[in-house]
Amino acid sequence: MRNISLIFKQFSRSVLLVAGLVVCGLTAHAQTDAAKGEAIFKAKCTACHKIDTRMTGPALGPQLTQETDDAYLTKWIQNNQALIAAGNKKAVKIFNEYNQAGMTVFAELSDADVGNVITYIRADWKKIQDDKAKAPVSATPEDKGPSALVVWSLLGVIVIAFIVILVLNKVIATLERLLLNRQGLAFEEEAEEEKAPADRLATVKKLLKNKKLVFFIVLCGTIAMGSFSWVTMWNTNVHQGYQPVQPIKYSHQLHAGAMKIECQYCHTGAFKSKNASIPSLNVCMNCHKSVKTESPEIHKIYDALGYDPNTAKYDSTKAKPIQWVRVHNLPDLAYFNHSQHVKVGSIKCQTCHGQVQEMQEVYQYSPLTMKWCIQCHKRTEVNGKGNAYYDSILAAHDKIKKGEKVTAAVLGGIECGKCHY
Repeated sequence: MRNISLIFKQFSRSVLLVAGLVVCGLTAHAQTDAAKGEAIFKAKCTACHKIDTRMTGPALGPQLTQETDDAYLTKWIQNNQALIAAGNKKAVKIFNEYNQAGMTVFAELSDADVGNVITYIRADWKKIQDDKAKAPVSATPEDKGPSALVVWSLLGVIVIAFIVILVLNKVIATLERLLLNRQGLAFEEEAEEEKAPADRLATVKKLLKNKKLVFFIVLCGTIAMGSFSWVTMWNTNVHQGYQPVQPIKYSHQLHAGAMKIECQYCHTGAFKSKNASIPSLNVCMNCHKSVKTESPEIHKIYDALGYDPNTAKYDSTKAKPIQWVRVHNLPDLAYFNHSQHVKVGSIKCQTCHGQVQEMQEVYQYSPLTMKWCIQCHKRTEVNGKGNAYYDSILAAHDKIKKGEKVTAAVLGGIECGKCHY
């Protein structure tokens, strides 16, 4: 009995030891905090990584699902350069795969911090996968057009309405005959029509003999045709409200309105040259290399640049220009300089282009006619205080008053835009 009790005692100690180790392991695993990991991830990782999409670095969700060695991941995040220098196969492979672009070293992160980040990434990736699995598959309904029943019903209604109209006309005609028959007029008129069918134009002939009526009709016709011709010629090449369909659906309402992006960020020429200029696609890529990469419209930019979002590489052989459709088009005889209005005149873009920040698609807001420009110049006050251009003009005027020599160059006569535009 004593031996049995000793064996039982040793067995119980072993069970307690194993249970203690399991509890410690679970406790250590539970110490990782996904909420803390999310905060660290957003502060340090989002510039190069997303959970489900490749950016400068790989998509971390599938990457950390495949890589289960947390000790290696911790070393990589804290100091990947040391692993590469030591010749670690995994580290060297990733380094070469991403064009030998080294990842930032995060030596300040403790093992617990890294564990929190890994826990957050795996939890968020699992959530994304679960949401995709739960999302109902929306099949696009086939457009079969109106059913045969609807078509035949509409045809039936039209036929019935036509029959009702015919019956009503017959009834009305019959009643008129009965009424005229009582008055003894119906048969006389019918007889006259049979004898002299050409007299149907008698009323027209009488009207044509009325010179006052003919003059009035000719006068009204002349006024109507003249007004139509004047309006048509006046609006020739006036395209107010013109809103062409662009090859890429770009929303000014989103970028200039909701995002509050300055107009000159994209249209850089408005402040320094004659033309406002259409922004190059590289300006778009400043943001859309990592923002809304799943959008089909953004992929049109990628295709035009020959950019592959999976490898983050450009292929110039696949690049092709985007055929933007011009919205505002002045005739060649008109000279307009954006910089003179924006920089010197301090005119806001909305003065000519309307509330662009509220436009889903841009259209021509102003008529851009000579009359419209002159009216604007008449009512716009000039503020010459603190403006270098007007300061130079005032200085030239002061010289003229004093009788000093003033050349055309002083008044801006040697500016390139005076002759070349």
